[in-house]
Amino acid sequence: MNAINTRKAALRLSGLLAIGALALTACGPDDKPADASSPSSSSSSKPAAGASANATAPTGANTPGNSGDTNSGDAQAGQTLKMGQAAHLPFSYGTTTKGRIDLAVTSIEQGNPADLASLNLGDQVKGKVPYYIRYTITNTGNTDLAYSTVGHMKGLLPDGTEAQDVMVIGDFDKCKREDLPSGFTQGKTAQGCAVSLAPSSSVKVAAAEYWGEPFTLGKGITWK
Repeated sequence: MNAINTRKAALRLSGLLAIGALALTACGPDDKPADASSPSSSSSSKPAAGASANATAPTGANTPGNSGDTNSGDAQAGQTLKMGQAAHLPFSYGTTTKGRIDLAVTSIEQGNPADLASLNLGDQVKGKVPYYIRYTITNTGNTDLAYSTVGHMKGLLPDGTEAQDVMVIGDFDKCKREDLPSGFTQGKTAQGCAVSLAPSSSVKVAAAEYWGEPFTLGKGITWK
């Protein structure tokens, strides 16, 4: 081989070696091409395990004190309480007023048969003795109970039978049962009274039963 051909061959070999060196430099054995879907570029956008991207706070359940709600602390049908002990109750009046009250019979006072004369009931009350069942009502709910009436209070004789009721129309100073006052909101307290008759002076009204909704007569809350 002459000198010119030898030089050309050397130049070709040198160029091939340079191209090989560039290829090795551009993509070494530990190098990887960039990829938008690689873990390093996407991990920050994925939600943590067990979490939901659109999770919301749970809705709260109804709590005691909201209008018309019941709870585990409410008095139960047939329950007997001590005089002065409050029963926690849902309360409704008419078709629209619903709330919550604490109700407690505070005393059962014996009256005088002469007290009944002003009621003009004649023979209906002859020989009978009035008893005055006094109770307190406290608004424990969120509804204004103004002008509602808490009635359905009945006297019971010592043997558990019902005493006779007296429906008072108008004023009776010995035992006033008035509508709840204006602005009877949460925390307000009012007094109530019901008249009950013992059949004679030898028998007394010994207990009182509240049988308003949600209870029924004979299966209400009793105080004695």
